[in-house]
Amino acid sequence: MKAYVVGVGMTKFEKPETRDWQYWDMAKEAGTAALADAGVPYARVEQAAVGYCFQASTAGQRAVYELGLSGIPVYNLNNNCATGSTALMTARQFVEGGVADCVLALGFEKMSRGSLGGGSGAGDFKTSPVARHYGIMAAAHGFETSPPTAQIFGNAAREHMERYGTTEAQLAAVGAKNHRHSANNPNAQFQDVHTVEEILAAKTVHRPLTKLQCSPTSDGAAAALVVSERFVTEHGLQDRAVEIAGQVMTTDTEESFASGSCIDAVGRPMSRAAARLAYERSGLGIEDVDVVELHDCFSVNELLTYEALGMCEEGASGKLVESGATTYGGRWVVNPSGGLISKGHPLGATGLAQAAELVWQLRGEAGARQVAGARVGLAHNIGLGGAAVVTLLRKA
Repeated sequence: MKAYVVGVGMTKFEKPETRDWQYWDMAKEAGTAALADAGVPYARVEQAAVGYCFQASTAGQRAVYELGLSGIPVYNLNNNCATGSTALMTARQFVEGGVADCVLALGFEKMSRGSLGGGSGAGDFKTSPVARHYGIMAAAHGFETSPPTAQIFGNAAREHMERYGTTEAQLAAVGAKNHRHSANNPNAQFQDVHTVEEILAAKTVHRPLTKLQCSPTSDGAAAALVVSERFVTEHGLQDRAVEIAGQVMTTDTEESFASGSCIDAVGRPMSRAAARLAYERSGLGIEDVDVVELHDCFSVNELLTYEALGMCEEGASGKLVESGATTYGGRWVVNPSGGLISKGHPLGATGLAQAAELVWQLRGEAGARQVAGARVGLAHNIGLGGAAVVTLLRKA
């Protein structure tokens, strides 16, 4: 049974503590928008998959109750930065498995200012879910005082530079592109345009990554309504429907740790595996994709993901972004929303915000960000610890 997204919605992503709202307020805003986009009342929703990382148990119920008190099952999900796509995947599986015809996928996060601790348990890496990942980093690079997540990705950048000749300017080009794209996104946390030179001159977070190459902490929510083919037909939603043509989640394997490389520990192997399986299951390839929303938590991860998705050969991603192939007028448009770097990164909402952007693109509703003629979109959402979700979306 096929699954379709027929409605999407999201809040504007905000700097924490700058808007007077609670997580249930943002969830209501995003969920209401997704239902309105589909023209489907909440009473028709049969299940809800709700993702978040920093709120208490059953926060999913507290959020969904703002939409209605219909007694439906609510599943609370936490998969680090891949939480939003995990909610979408859960909804899709319910629909494809015949469990329900209409499922709401909802993700939100209310965060605190400052850098993420990386799930470190206030520095107690022995009990951390990411202890193995940080152990790889510490063995190869030592441990510094900069934020842990910036360290492990920054060290991956250093390895890429040493191994392939990638330059700091190429890393900064990712940030410049995504900041430029976000200028046309009213939902983005930042809408300022920065040059490569400005990005290089910004405050260093962990060499070679500067502040303008790192995703910020954010508040926000996003939602998608996932339905069956039967539901689409019965409710005349063909013009709203975008097919989930293929979707795969992978987690870490031996390859993630065997090399002792931060490039592998932060997820390139599992992203590569997820992409390969998603292509196989959908019958689509990277050559069919027009627009990509990928997990640029740090600029280097966009480069690693180019390689994992098959957009270029291993080690050639710096040259790919430098060539203009991943922006308007190039082969693909990557992160037209501004990506995590500029749109923002409320962990539980990120994967669903990626899906929302792609649905708008494939329906021709992205306004000034519109990618001309977009018919196939790819979302890549990754969580350290780890999970990688690759989703292929297709407009019939």
